[in-house]
Amino acid sequence: MDNRIPKLYTVAETAKLLHVNRNKVYELIGAGLLPALKLGSLKILDTALDEFLAKYNGYDLSDFSNVRKLVPRQVGD
Repeated sequence: MDNRIPKLYTVAETAKLLHVNRNKVYELIGAGLLPALKLGSLKILDTALDEFLAKYNGYDLSDFSNVRKLVPRQVGD
């Protein structure tokens, strides 16, 4: 059994890790794509962030109401 204590990231720390602004992290949480918990302020578990990245790797998250797989660009596009 894994007895390690999960790391908690703030919204600002998560934004820095994802190279986006804090509003985008709030949007991901609000859209239900990134789980969070409220402990004083919103926090994201490191395991939730890992799962989010694994689940949406290769997807276009530009429009949260239309999440879709990335289509490889053809030469000349």
